[in-house]
Amino acid sequence: MAEDLDALVRRVDPDRWLSSRFVADAAARADLITLYALDHELTRIPLIVSNPLMGEIRLTWWREGLEEIAEGKPVRSHPVLRAVAGGALPPTALAALAEARLGDLDGPKTGEAALAHADATECLLMALAARRLSDKATADQVKQAARAVALARTDGPLALSALKAARAELKGLPVAAFPAVAHATLAGRYARNKNPGELEKRARILWAVLTGRVG
Repeated sequence: MAEDLDALVRRVDPDRWLSSRFVADAAARADLITLYALDHELTRIPLIVSNPLMGEIRLTWWREGLEEIAEGKPVRSHPVLRAVAGGALPPTALAALAEARLGDLDGPKTGEAALAHADATECLLMALAARRLSDKATADQVKQAARAVALARTDGPLALSALKAARAELKGLPVAAFPAVAHATLAGRYARNKNPGELEKRARILWAVLTGRVG
């Protein structure tokens, strides 16, 4: 199961997958892959449904499935949910992520609305990843990096501003948690309408991990 999810994330989310390679602990790395696979399932829903109501029904299915795990109920038949049940991620927080992804059904957002949605989704996801790698990591330490990732392809100036602010925030992030945010170093390229190839991605993420800096 874990190998299947790893292959999925490598295909659909190569940036986060590359960052996860720097997690030495196999169980923690598997949990990050589970987290990213879950977010893929949630974020693709607006792209495959014919109307917002159908999207809401699908997202509700995920939220309820995660809440059932938190309540100790039988796990629904989906590899991501089974991986959540067998790992160390907090299902209640994952259910909150599924709830927050309802905002994706409303279409693109700008300004303060875009920042608020990024905080409810990407920041929560990145904070969960960082916390899984270090119990000393906090959401405030990754907030700006998460905003940069969330907005890089939709609002370049806002993303670049967040990336600049992230450099100061990340100084307080425990070293062990840095693989949860290393892929944010690519946000600057996307915000400038660049599309780095795999070799450049690997080099930039490696540099970020080695230096503890993004952008």
